[in-house]
Formats: sequence, structure tokens, C-alpha cells
Amino acid sequence: MSTTDRTSDPDALARADDTGGVPARAEGAGAPGRVGVPGTPGTPGVPGASDADGLLAEQLLRLTRRLHRIQKRHLEPVGITPAQSRLLRTVAAFGEPPRMADLAARLEVVPRAVTSLVDGLETAGRVRRAPDPDNRRVIRIELTDAGRATLRELRSARRAAAEDILAPLTAEQREVLGGLLAALVDPGPEGGC
Repeated sequence: MSTTDRTSDPDALARADDTGGVPARAEGAGAPGRVGVPGTPGTPGVPGASDADGLLAEQLLRLTRRLHRIQKRHLEPVGITPAQSRLLRTVAAFGEPPRMADLAARLEVVPRAVTSLVDGLETAGRVRRAPDPDNRRVIRIELTDAGRATLRELRSARRAAAEDILAPLTAEQREVLGGLLAALVDPGPEGGC
């Protein structure tokens, strides 16, 4: 993704990834699993495909917004925003404390978006800036004990938010949804942007 495609809105990075675009079937939307089946609406090159695809895109957008609201509600007691949550989890995912540029690249945002998120997390004592031991000009972002404790709280909050959004689905439907989302989230080298 080019720098011009990246966002400087810290909350947009949470919406872009954390809320993910989980597909949901709206009333009257038809049977699940029919989109992409030859001869049915939603299949490229088939009459009516653009209408079905447009409806599906709208459902994804509505669900993304709903998921973002639910997640935000569950994160409020932890005292963290969805964007800060994502940044904290990203810092924890690195083997060693990352540089700001590493975080911006991983999150696909401009560095100034990361700076404002790190500022907020540092003020709350969840991360700290530390000089790189090999190059004093480089600053790395480290988790603090409070940051690790927040990550534990976040796991519970994210599970509760997921349960809220997935409550209408059976275990089997959740498994199918997981497979569909995996195909959309990681389409492979030819399907990516």
C-alpha cells in the first residue's frame, strides 16, 4: 500500500482492521453461500450480480460500523480506544520492541497516526519510548507492565464484543463464517491490493 493510500486517522486504523467487515445476512438477502455460485445473483458476469454485490457490500459496511460500536462499548471500561487497542496488540506481536516506522508499516497508516496513538498509550503508562541499544537515534516502543495487564483485559473485552456480534449464529455458522472471512482477509497474491 502506498503512503498516499494510508490514513492519518488513528480510529480509522481500528475500523479498517479490528472491525474487519464480518458478513451478515440481512433479512430477505437470500440463502447464505449462494453468492459466487454460477447462475445465481452475485456471480460476476451474471445479470443481477451488481445488485447482489452492492447489497452485500452495504451489509458489510453496516456490520463493520455495528462491530466498531460494540467493540468501543466493551473497551470503554478498560480505558482504551479501538485504535489504541490495535496498536497495543501490534506492539506485543513483535519479537522485539518495534520502531514507530515498523508500527506504521504493519498497521498500514502514516507515521503521524502512530505517533498520536503512542502518545496516548505512553501518557497512560501502557508503553514507553526507549532508545535502541544499537543506534541511539532510533526510538523503539516497549510495553510496560501496565500495557501487558491491559492486553489481558483486552482479550476479555474482545471476546465479549465478539460474542455480542456473533450471538445469532450457531457454532457451525461461525465456523463457515470464519472460513469465508479468511478468504476475504487473505485472498492470496493475486487477490490482494
